[in-house]
Amino acid sequence: MLIPKQNRKKIYQYLFQEGVMVAKKDFNAPRHQDLDVPNLQVIKALQSMTSRGYVAVRFSWQYYYYYLTNEGIEYLREYLHLPAEIVPRTFIKTNKGGQRPGGRPDGDRPPRGEGYRQRDEYRRRDDRPGAEKKEGAGSDWKPEFRGGVGRGGPRAPAQQTA
Repeated sequence: MLIPKQNRKKIYQYLFQEGVMVAKKDFNAPRHQDLDVPNLQVIKALQSMTSRGYVAVRFSWQYYYYYLTNEGIEYLREYLHLPAEIVPRTFIKTNKGGQRPGGRPDGDRPPRGEGYRQRDEYRRRDDRPGAEKKEGAGSDWKPEFRGGVGRGGPRAPAQQTA
């Protein structure tokens, strides 16, 4: 597909800047959700990069998820004339402060209370002191096997009607 050079450059710049790109599988969409470029041109440009090994693609729930590979980063640096110091956002490590989304600092978990029981304790029902421990069948259980019940038993004689 012929894609205007300015649109291809917009697509490549956004892809290099973010490191990833998402495109809905809607070939008739007038424009991409993040760029001012027709969605079909975005999908086809990235399909071309996928076939050359510059982008890895995943498809889920009617969305294409494109990820830059190392070869793709080198190719886009050369295409966009960028220095080696500039890297996509997915390669930049964020300095996470001591706060987690829950509001507590990392590693500061409240101690577990006395009511918490370990898994093994939970599974034992009568582990209390003085409780009678029961394992298996009771002493008064006597299994009884009768012939003719089930698949392997003898068959009843066939009744013949005259």
